[in-house]
Amino acid sequence: MSYTAENWPITAALLQFPGTRPDGTSLQDAPASDWQQVFEEVADAGFANADLTDSWVRPGDLSPARLEEFAAAARAAGVGLPAISAIRRSVIDAANWEDNLAYTHRTLDAAAALGCEVVSIGLHQALTPAQREQLWFWTVEGHKDPVGDKETWNKAVTRIREVGRHAAELGLLVSLEMYEDTYLGTADSSVQLVQDIDLPNVGLNPDIGNLVRLHRPIEDWREMVHKTLPYANYWHVKNYFRDENRAKNQFVAMPAPMEAGLINYREAFQFAISVGFQGIICTEHYGGDGLSVTAANQDYLRRQVLPKREGYALGTSLVAQGRQQPAAVSAV
Repeated sequence: MSYTAENWPITAALLQFPGTRPDGTSLQDAPASDWQQVFEEVADAGFANADLTDSWVRPGDLSPARLEEFAAAARAAGVGLPAISAIRRSVIDAANWEDNLAYTHRTLDAAAALGCEVVSIGLHQALTPAQREQLWFWTVEGHKDPVGDKETWNKAVTRIREVGRHAAELGLLVSLEMYEDTYLGTADSSVQLVQDIDLPNVGLNPDIGNLVRLHRPIEDWREMVHKTLPYANYWHVKNYFRDENRAKNQFVAMPAPMEAGLINYREAFQFAISVGFQGIICTEHYGGDGLSVTAANQDYLRRQVLPKREGYALGTSLVAQGRQQPAAVSAV
């Protein structure tokens, strides 16, 4: 049965919850009551589900006993955990790819234990020192995957295919997050990567907000939507105000609520549904009270964007979609 506005699974990104306290201690090592407090805050904001953004807690690095405590904390708060986003763990990072690949496999195992449906990964790498100094890290360039380097491209294909096969054994989807200057940094390159990997459970996370926010020329967002959504199986959604003066080579972007920014998500979702998208949605926002803005974004999607009635025309995706019934948070 196709999703409607009422039951479409929408998760809160946990970007706004830091992984380190002001005293320098890590949330990774926190008591389960601290985790539950965050999950309760997410629930109180109106979310039934959370995306486990691993900048907060890394499920793949929890022991079995701690992973059960983590799952129990979410259950106690009434929050489902259908997705994990593993951030900045590129499997083609020249210095760290082996550790990153092993971490990705551990994250898949943790996702299966938690009853997740999808794990989102990418090829973006750690922020550079210059990026960490900025108000908005995307205003300066970071790591770039080598363009035209067939050997490195093939490593990405081979290693992500390995991840995808492991995920398939566990009943999970893998979603590849679009991000600038990586092999997932343009619509065409992203689609080609998925095609080369050639597994039905590996698709795209068309996070085009990551590209719209760049202070440089960008692809037209509509073209990115039309090229990537046929391959989408999960979706980080966020928006940005954007202004351009190409004659002066001036480009400015800053975070915006979904309904107010450059990307018309009503139009984007209409197209997504026409090509069969039925994936989980994750609402994100940088800056300010990020949880409140993501909650408003969820309200916007349910109130204005997603289909209200069953029986709507749904196209056929080019990749596997979710199970349409995200599992409750299981006992590990």
